[in-house]
Amino acid sequence: MAWTGDLRRSIVLRYALGYMVVFCASVAAVLVVLAFTTADLIGEQTEDAIEAEVQGLAEQYRQRGLPGLLAVIERRSNDGAVRESVYLLAGRDLRPLAGNLTNWPRPADGVDGWVDFTAATLEAPDKGARPFRARVFTLPGGLHLLVGRDNSAITRFQHSVTDALAVTLVMTIVLGAAGGLVLSRRISARLEAVNRSARAILDGDMSRRVPVGARGDEFDRMAANLNAALDRIDRLVAGMRQVTGTVAHELRSPLNRLRTRLEVTLLKDRSPDGYREAIAGATAETDKLLATFEALLAIALAESGAARETFAPVDLTDLVNDLGELYGAAAEEAGLTLSVEPAAGGPAMVDGNAAMVTQAVGNLLDNAIKFTPPGGGVRLRLHRTGSRVRLTVADSGPGIPADQRARVLERFVRLVSADAAPGAGLGLSLVAAVAGLHDATLTLDDAAPGLIVTLDFPARTPADHPRPKDDRHELAADRRPAL
Repeated sequence: MAWTGDLRRSIVLRYALGYMVVFCASVAAVLVVLAFTTADLIGEQTEDAIEAEVQGLAEQYRQRGLPGLLAVIERRSNDGAVRESVYLLAGRDLRPLAGNLTNWPRPADGVDGWVDFTAATLEAPDKGARPFRARVFTLPGGLHLLVGRDNSAITRFQHSVTDALAVTLVMTIVLGAAGGLVLSRRISARLEAVNRSARAILDGDMSRRVPVGARGDEFDRMAANLNAALDRIDRLVAGMRQVTGTVAHELRSPLNRLRTRLEVTLLKDRSPDGYREAIAGATAETDKLLATFEALLAIALAESGAARETFAPVDLTDLVNDLGELYGAAAEEAGLTLSVEPAAGGPAMVDGNAAMVTQAVGNLLDNAIKFTPPGGGVRLRLHRTGSRVRLTVADSGPGIPADQRARVLERFVRLVSADAAPGAGLGLSLVAAVAGLHDATLTLDDAAPGLIVTLDFPARTPADHPRPKDDRHELAADRRPAL
């Protein structure tokens, strides 16, 4: 894929270069610490060896006196196996008496008797002056003794570490810059694919989607989520277009009836009772229109997800009991029996908007009562299983054919005429929208006979907090016209 970005403006490249700087500093710090630690270890081993030789020479001096010490120093000075060591025994005037150094080194004092100096040894003058670490002390009688070791190994090691540090830093900079450039190109190319899709969508191509690879990495998951969001937006736009046309079509008839009723009322004089009857009919028609608009607004609010901000703990056990009392009289008036089965074991808590859940369940009860013939029954049941709370509304009416159950959840879809049953065909649409808002599963099934509708909510663990305002019946208690 061709490079389409500006290196100077690439945040990925800047991050890569910043990481390279931090990595170089880390490598340098590690090498420096390693160098000093290793040098200290070698120095300690050298000093331990010198201390051991000093102890041995001191023991020889105590046992054999000065002649024995001179003999040992001469023998060790001429021993080829210990050419890394230096020995020097000098008199009071620091003139050499025995050893492999030509003169007493300067400076000859140091911290706790330890000195560092450079000198050439008698047995290896071809090597030139070498660095030594030595211990000096004064013997009885004013004699001075120096015992040391060649310190070239530490110096060579420090030079090697310095060279390795320089090479490592150069390689890190080169490889880091190359890796940062490659990483920036790859990531920027994948981001550019998202940008191209976004630009195409902004230009009006709503069918355009972000490419999704087969790796399943973070970019693929982001692309999949963006495509899912675009699919949902596309469905919402299509739904909005459909709803706009359907609303215009569905509202034309009641508005025309209302206008005709008012025009007929104005054509001739009427008695006060006649005017009152005409106004009552127009008011009833207006109530139906208002109920339709309110249902559409409630559906739009639920589908937008804005109502999630008002979520609070809702006890479905209380809600079921209250709705059972509220709709009991309506069921009895229709010649039906309404049975209520709340969940056993106390509260059944969910997170949600109490008013919307109440209206959704109220719509289900309205439909069940409206379509169940006299002598039948309606059952409202609540059941809690583990992490789910299941609410069902079942009736013994005609039910809904299996091939029509998905269709009846759409707006303004009615399987019977308006004369057979009042309503605008929005009741189940609102139930579906409320279920989606609450992450609940809505299913329509055969009750044999009749229809059983199930709302399966995710349960919540009760917590210690104030109970929300009890507004469950604000949308159901006034018994609005059927939707």
